[in-house]
Amino acid sequence: MATRTEKDQQIATLVEEIQATNVFYLADTSALDSEATSNLRRSCNKSGIRMKVVKNTLLRKALERIEGKDYGQLLDSLSGPTSIMFAEKGNAPAKVIKEFRKTHEKPVLKGAWVDEAIFLGDDQIAMLSVLKGKEELIGDIIMLLQSPIKNVISGLQGAAGHKVAGLVKALEERQAP
Repeated sequence: MATRTEKDQQIATLVEEIQATNVFYLADTSALDSEATSNLRRSCNKSGIRMKVVKNTLLRKALERIEGKDYGQLLDSLSGPTSIMFAEKGNAPAKVIKEFRKTHEKPVLKGAWVDEAIFLGDDQIAMLSVLKGKEELIGDIIMLLQSPIKNVISGLQGAAGHKVAGLVKALEERQAP
């Protein structure tokens, strides 16, 4: 049995880990044998995800101690065995879970925190697996903004550009005395 000091240290560590990321998933990995659990951890590591089993009471206390963020909806999912998956990309854990479940019944998603948004329930896996990250969305926006500019430039450089240049030259000649 862990002492009060050890529990406080575990809570403090969880607080630090949660504050250091914008993405974490809560999953039920119970009923996986040791080999399956090892395979899941390997899949997580390959995808830049850190997974660990946590006690619900300690995780609940850690989430409640973090100021400025409302994890309230996630607290209801803290029953039964819980593993927490920390990631940089919002869709990475969902992709790993989805792939792993092709051969196993678990892990089952309890909830996820992705860039201030809360997702509850296993039915969110499909949607989360295609969720774009901030960098991808910014890239899409830049591409959309660049597209009209590229069309104008290519138009000016192509045959239409010669027509525009010819019109400008004709107007200049017309105004010349």
